[in-house]
Amino acid sequence: MRTVDGRVAGRRGQATRQKLLDCLSEMLSSSPYRDVKVIDVARKAGTSPATFYQYFPDVEGAVLEIAEHMASDGAGLAELLEGRSWVGKAGWQTAQELVDGFLDFWKRNDAILRVVDLGAAEGDKRFYKLRMKILNSVNSSLADAVAELQAKGRIDKDVSPAAVAGSLVTMLAAVASHQKGFTSWGVKQAELKPNLALLVHLGVTGKKPTK
Repeated sequence: MRTVDGRVAGRRGQATRQKLLDCLSEMLSSSPYRDVKVIDVARKAGTSPATFYQYFPDVEGAVLEIAEHMASDGAGLAELLEGRSWVGKAGWQTAQELVDGFLDFWKRNDAILRVVDLGAAEGDKRFYKLRMKILNSVNSSLADAVAELQAKGRIDKDVSPAAVAGSLVTMLAAVASHQKGFTSWGVKQAELKPNLALLVHLGVTGKKPTK
């Protein structure tokens, strides 16, 4: 792990760097991204702005560092679909566990994902690539599942696996980022997950789940 000027950071330096990232993550959960300043992060971490600049060029650079780690963890969402069946009761369980894992991941990383979404929406390619890194892992697995069912004659040959998968992943991401807003519509979390899982199951298999 190196500093901005290329020097190798020692154990103490690595600990300081991580503390700055932890403090920034905490601040992002309660403050708008644009309002977070270097001096505030440094003060919260018990150090100086000069120390912050040893490890990061600016707040955005530190945010990207956090987002990179988060995106790497997000790529693990594909494990929710590896080797899983979409047939019978097993298919319903697969849909439920995918929804549970996806919504839980979004909830745990809500603060940094809001920043990633903002950057991607503004056309920043760095944030866009990170967002796609998270979504692509699930998208590819879903497309493979649809294609496999199609090859076995369980899905109409005119269905596009890529289009179905992309639509479902976009839906999952939109719902995940709007979880708090559902309460204003009178939707409880306990109701949201099974109904979202139903839509995913229908989208992949074209059939109602066997419960």
